[in-house]
Amino acid sequence: MQKILLALDAAKGSDECVKTCARIFAAAPPKSVILLHVQQPGGGSTLMHDRMSDTEIETLKEELDRSDALEKLQARARALLESHGKKLQRRGIHATKMIVRTGRVAEEILNTARDEGVELIIIGNTRGAVAKFMMGDLVKAVVGGAKVPVLLAR
Repeated sequence: MQKILLALDAAKGSDECVKTCARIFAAAPPKSVILLHVQQPGGGSTLMHDRMSDTEIETLKEELDRSDALEKLQARARALLESHGKKLQRRGIHATKMIVRTGRVAEEILNTARDEGVELIIIGNTRGAVAKFMMGDLVKAVVGGAKVPVLLAR
C-alpha cells in the first residue's frame, strides 16, 4: 500500500485505527498515511447532522467562520491529529499528513479518499458489544460509497 487514510476523532475507536494501522504495516509502512478529522458544524450526533439540509450546514459553517469558535475547534482537531501522529511515529510510521475538514462525516471521508488517491480507508468502531455486530450509519455510508477497501478497526 502506498497511501492510506485514517478517519479519526476523539473516540476510543480512533486509538484502534492507529493500533491496527501500526500492526498491519509494521513490516512495510505505507509511503503516506493521511490522518483525517471531520468536524460537524453545530456538533451533535452524526445521525442528526446527516438529516440537516445543505443550506442548514452552510449556514452553520458561515456562523462558525464569523466567530472564533472555528479557530478553537480546528486547534483542538490539529492537536488530536498530532497526538495520533505521534503514536504512529512511535510505532515506526512516519509519513503522515494531517487534514481537518468540516461537513458531513461520511461525505468528507469519501471526498478526502478520492482527492488524496488513497488505497485503503481505516475507520474505528466504538459501538457497544451487541451493536458491534451491526455496522453504524457512518460506516455503512463510507463502505457503500468508497471506491477502495474500508477496514473497520475494533
